[in-house]
Amino acid sequence: MIYAMSGTEALQKRHVIHSPGTGIEHWATTYFGPRSSTTVAPGPQATMTEMSPNETIVPHFHGVTQFQLFPAGAGTIGKGDPIQPLMVQYKDRHTAYGPLVAGPQGLSFMALRIKTGDSAPVYLNKPGYREKLKPSKRRNLFSAPIVLSTEPVLMHRKEPSWESLFDASKIDDEMAAHVLRLGANMTAMGPDPAKSGGYYLFVANGTLINAGAEMPLWSMVVVESTEPAVEIKAGAKGLEVLVLQYPREID
Repeated sequence: MIYAMSGTEALQKRHVIHSPGTGIEHWATTYFGPRSSTTVAPGPQATMTEMSPNETIVPHFHGVTQFQLFPAGAGTIGKGDPIQPLMVQYKDRHTAYGPLVAGPQGLSFMALRIKTGDSAPVYLNKPGYREKLKPSKRRNLFSAPIVLSTEPVLMHRKEPSWESLFDASKIDDEMAAHVLRLGANMTAMGPDPAKSGGYYLFVANGTLINAGAEMPLWSMVVVESTEPAVEIKAGAKGLEVLVLQYPREID
């Protein structure tokens, strides 16, 4: 299937929750699927967490492969590596990362999973985590910050531009991540989903035309691996969209 969610519509569902790791209040938004799960179900799972100022999320892992986006705020991860908009993280399932520390203005991150599975966080500061850890490639990759175009520069682009976010020579499976830049009303064909585990489209700048509707900033479209390739179409002010492609995985 193809799933779509407007960023505007998703943010209308933003609400306060208590962090499952720290108990601190922060803000949660759900795009697709349940916010957290321990069983397999059809469809993708995508959520956003907006951390409180100076909040820390302790090291943990998930049982599902995911891309993670950092669209707003600032902070650090791991041993103090800086996080700023717009950065992209790719993380194989059962790959620990953290701590994630928000700065004084907070930090927002989005977890994008192509399927709903065992996504509940497993914290390394709690007993029993080793028993839940399973083999994987253990990749934990970060892009450089993506510089987005000004409105007139984006509108007046003359041709599409695909820019890889990770070093493709170091990737030995179907995983890939690109930013696609399109001028006003331009189109480009997306990747063939059958050659991967499917992919997300994330609107980072401008608007995306999907099924005749204009999708604004922070909207998402999910193309599962059983679908044909989709046409990616920019709105009247152009489009910068993340194309985040998942590897095939055997459960």
